[in-house]
Amino acid sequence: MPPNDGTAVKTLVLGVLAIVSTSVAVAWGQEVATALPLLVSKATDLRTILPSDTHLLIETSAIEQFLVELDGTPPAWATVYGHGHHDPGHDDRLFNLNRERDGLREGKPALQWSIAFVWPGALSHYELASGGFSVAVGPKFNPTRWGMVRFKPEDLPGNLLAVPDPRTRDMLLRDLETKQAIDITVVMTGRLIPQESFVYDFSHDEEGLGLIMPVVRIERIDYLLERGIGEGASRSTK
Repeated sequence: MPPNDGTAVKTLVLGVLAIVSTSVAVAWGQEVATALPLLVSKATDLRTILPSDTHLLIETSAIEQFLVELDGTPPAWATVYGHGHHDPGHDDRLFNLNRERDGLREGKPALQWSIAFVWPGALSHYELASGGFSVAVGPKFNPTRWGMVRFKPEDLPGNLLAVPDPRTRDMLLRDLETKQAIDITVVMTGRLIPQESFVYDFSHDEEGLGLIMPVVRIERIDYLLERGIGEGASRSTK
């Protein structure tokens, strides 16, 4: 998993999500629990935590293979981009790319895969009544040979709450006396939506950089504190 700058991630994470008032989200008739135990583990242990049929899309190679399974080859980004956003044909070419690939993707087995991806999260506020920490979360951008990949939840549940065991809770409360937030990893598991499962676009931060957003209907969330008891609270990288 490519490193991220810890300070930038923390700023992004704290700014992206406004906490709302329910602890269970409903996704197409299914409840997604959001008040969950805080797991003290490593990302490499996810295969023992998640269902055995889950495809972990964390490493660059796994993400790229997932794209190959569904769309075969990367788009001709330079051709689609042309002379940029002000090119009269730019929007039409991008629209046609998305429609063409939506059609070619229909019926492929990987559309039914259970997939898991990660976003950086942060614990910042302890709620005494629930015994948990509110979780703020922000997107992770994954550089690949296809372009930048950002997994996009179809409907991100609100009121994310991580409930640690008593020993970890006491340690985190001590850490928050001197730190604004504590980094965690938020693992989201689900399946691509049936129609328009990928969105092809261009980055707003770098001219001509292709952006691919797989749209995922979330079925499960896990909170991961990637450290051992007694280690420092903040991570400088993910």
